[in-house]
Amino acid sequence: MSAGSRLEARPASGEDLPLAGFTVAVTADRRRDELSALLERRGARVVLAPALRIVPVADDTELKAATVSCVDVAPDIVIATTGIGLRGWIEAAEGWGLGEALRTRLSEAYLIARGPKAKGAVRAAGMLEAWSPETESCDEVLDYLTQSFPGGIAGRRIALQLHGEPHPEFTSALREAGAIVVEIPVYRWAPPVDPAPLRRLVDLTCSRLVDAVTFTSAPAVSSLLRVAGPEAPDVLEALRTDVLAACVGPVTAAPLQRLGVPVAAPSRARLGALVRILVDELPKRSPTLHVAGAAVTLRGHAAIIDGTLKPLAPGPMAVLRALAASPGRVLSRAALLRELPRGADEHAVEMAVARLRAALGGSAFVQTVVKRGYRLRVD
Repeated sequence: MSAGSRLEARPASGEDLPLAGFTVAVTADRRRDELSALLERRGARVVLAPALRIVPVADDTELKAATVSCVDVAPDIVIATTGIGLRGWIEAAEGWGLGEALRTRLSEAYLIARGPKAKGAVRAAGMLEAWSPETESCDEVLDYLTQSFPGGIAGRRIALQLHGEPHPEFTSALREAGAIVVEIPVYRWAPPVDPAPLRRLVDLTCSRLVDAVTFTSAPAVSSLLRVAGPEAPDVLEALRTDVLAACVGPVTAAPLQRLGVPVAAPSRARLGALVRILVDELPKRSPTLHVAGAAVTLRGHAAIIDGTLKPLAPGPMAVLRALAASPGRVLSRAALLRELPRGADEHAVEMAVARLRAALGGSAFVQTVVKRGYRLRVD
């Protein structure tokens, strides 16, 4: 694995650590350490593959011009889309000597906080939001402003704090409704400085060597697929079938859902809630068989045998998964070879079976059927 991976096994029972035996990819950058710690605390192996980075634009003339515009001509409505964005805007304004004037304008405006983080930043700045959507989505904000806002928004001046990239559909809809929109570009999403971990994640996802990929922003999805290039369809197929796509909230989940990927996401965008989703969902995907008198539960890179976690290398795990998919049925060496990582030969099947037996504690679990192949000794 790359230097961006945390793949050391942690011996523990599945009951003690609910994510033991699973490998989870983290595409976040800014809060990756926090999310990784939450996952590792529950037993998961973590693969770090930042899909994006936030580039502050405190010295950007575009941001300064937008700030001066808001100070000179007071906005009627201000939309704070992210907590980090609102804080960054105020900090940049303070650096230009416009902090107090901007706070005054924000306090006088009809202030909309798109979600809890934006709401927290508003209140931390000593202000109070006038309204906040239940779903944390820009679509709900748009519906409210164009359909329910008292007096309508025609002729109203709206300051829209962008969250990492332009939002042309949103701004166009506001302008079509007659609003004057001032876009506030506080930060931008940029590709990661080192794209190697993200390229590695593409390989791991296509090979089903991760059990889940977590996303904490919608643009991270586009970044992963862009890096995947011609392998993007394979990544999407893996996410539609064997690899769980776990998103921090509905807004982040939307791009994947539009691509036909089933998504697990909490209703409120919180890292703790995202981890709880994984704790709930991943074990449901783990089949349990009774083999040679023992209960054997398959997890991503391990088997739990009567409550004891047995980590396995990719080759032996691939053999066990293939045999478990057809319990009691004999699979030939050629059939098992197709399940092994790329580049393996028939000798690798014998080695993988031997390593599997050693990891499980002997030959009782995997039976050799002479001249035919191997099968699980199911009860």
